[in-house]
Amino acid sequence: MKKLELLAPAGDFERLVTAIHFGANAVYFAGKKFGLRAFASNFDEDEIIKAVNYAHERNVKIYVTVNILAHNDDFNGLVDYLKFLDSAKVDGVIVSDLGIASLVKEHTNLELHVSTQANITNIYSAKEWVKLGAKRLVLARELSLKEIKEIKEAIGEDIDIECFGHGAMCISYSGRCLLSNYLTGRDSNRGECAQPCRWNYALGIKNNIDEIDYYPILEDSKGTYILNSKDLCMINHIKELVEAGVTSLKIEGRMKTNYYVATVTNAYRRAIDNYYNGVETNFDYLEELRKTSNRDFTTGFYFGDEHKENLETSKQSETHKYIAVVLESTDDGYILVEHRNKFVLGDELEILSSNEHFNKTFKVEEILNLDHSPVTEVKKIKEHVYIKYPYKLNKYDILRKKEI
Repeated sequence: MKKLELLAPAGDFERLVTAIHFGANAVYFAGKKFGLRAFASNFDEDEIIKAVNYAHERNVKIYVTVNILAHNDDFNGLVDYLKFLDSAKVDGVIVSDLGIASLVKEHTNLELHVSTQANITNIYSAKEWVKLGAKRLVLARELSLKEIKEIKEAIGEDIDIECFGHGAMCISYSGRCLLSNYLTGRDSNRGECAQPCRWNYALGIKNNIDEIDYYPILEDSKGTYILNSKDLCMINHIKELVEAGVTSLKIEGRMKTNYYVATVTNAYRRAIDNYYNGVETNFDYLEELRKTSNRDFTTGFYFGDEHKENLETSKQSETHKYIAVVLESTDDGYILVEHRNKFVLGDELEILSSNEHFNKTFKVEEILNLDHSPVTEVKKIKEHVYIKYPYKLNKYDILRKKEI
């Protein structure tokens, strides 16, 4: 049986580097065309080549999304783009459209992965995709562990099963939403979702003088979010995913921040390694995940419809703020960091690292600018400063601060 792969998102090259630094076995992203996250930075062709080389040098795989629900005009230039991805040696392309899948098989040697947008919910559609050459099926999010295991048993050991294990859930079936197109003219199925499910809604009733009175619906202290789902979180159920036949655990979030990618990838890396090594965790997984943006957590449909609690009436929150990223450690007890949010002399900062210093804290007792002159606060965007530090950290480690 294959060891569970940890698959992380990347909206740009910085987030790809972060995902790999914090333990991803594979990273997925989109090019500038044909992907479902048009408002992520995404990767041009030179960046795709750079990303593949960077990842392969570190024994990490790259999957590229080509998962729009295509109209006729969307096929212009598609074959050339697929041939480019083949020549760039990406490890797989994620598609949802049957026509695009046929072009992948006809014109390239690319490994075909079938997107969750294809809505695979049963063994029969799974088998048909395998007949068409699919090597990996990204199953619909609406399946239980029992159903996933049945599909895995039906298609055999040679075909990978990929499932979302963490991140935002779409209110619509496997993300095939029409709300954005209807309300804003931005088609979520072609990469332009405006995320209307995250908006704050109220009930509008026209009164007798032709004005509209607004009334809150399911309101709490943060507003009214009647279409807002909780975030999927399976970090406490790695064993169940493995036993169901899942071979790749996918983290949602190509639009999420570098800090989000770091926090979530690091937590799941540790959870997966702890499972295989038979080690009990020495920190609370859920508490760790709440340190970055979240809408509270749910196990979705994995344990059956009767166990799901998906509605989240609040906007996202986090307990910690991303302060700085480490650029280098020096031999004289300082680290060079790049600012992300304001910090001052005397702040207590916490370490997000893939090494043994993870979750340790320290007090900022000395800050030096690049001229080695002392400063008391850092607030300029991406300013570089030195911090006196008791441990040796690695490049790309992150410093964060608990919100008051």
